[in-house]
Amino acid sequence: MERSRQLPLDLGHGTAYSRDDLVVSASNTEAATLVDRWPDWPAPVVVLAGPAGSGKTHLAEIWREAADAVTIEAGKIGQGALAFDGRPVLIDDIDAGVFDQQGLFHLINSVRGAGSHLLLTARRFPAAWGTTLPDLSSRLKAAATVEIHEPDDVLLAGVITKLFADRQVEVEPHVVQYLVRRIERSLATAIRVVERLDRMALEQKARITRTMAADAVNAMDEGQGEFEL
Repeated sequence: MERSRQLPLDLGHGTAYSRDDLVVSASNTEAATLVDRWPDWPAPVVVLAGPAGSGKTHLAEIWREAADAVTIEAGKIGQGALAFDGRPVLIDDIDAGVFDQQGLFHLINSVRGAGSHLLLTARRFPAAWGTTLPDLSSRLKAAATVEIHEPDDVLLAGVITKLFADRQVEVEPHVVQYLVRRIERSLATAIRVVERLDRMALEQKARITRTMAADAVNAMDEGQGEFEL
């Protein structure tokens, strides 16, 4: 039976995101506060920058729903700029590939002129996007940039605990702490290890123990039987 999951991860395949499901810690509290305080933003254009799997998409989706924003794909900024109707705009993962600089420049101008807002998520700060259009560089320098850091222990533990709870799987706190110490500091890795442990427990018809957790982590480190997400 398919189980619904609502997680603060950059999974990109139809995951449902909500504010109640967001785990907040020191690593993302500034970004969460910014999203919560909309429309009282420090600038018309805001950039959420952070590593892959840090929860940028979850935060962006919370804002998109609250602001009734329009989503524009990074590869279709030109068309989005032409169709701009004054509503807030979200562009996720803008620095994942080459983007239309002229289109983004015109979109930013339109957003500013309409008194609206544009939220961009990216892995890097705007200065590292390779922008060659001077006018666009100037606009991006005026944007408010908020950094999301790699998950800390509190965030990883909270996410792992929630992932298991969403699956109605009971796990002892010491197992969660073991996973926090051993896995890569990535929320995407957290979902992979929980997926693996859930399947292992079902196959073995046993509770998840520290030994089972060690086996799962070791297998992941060796790249054995990774699950696609």
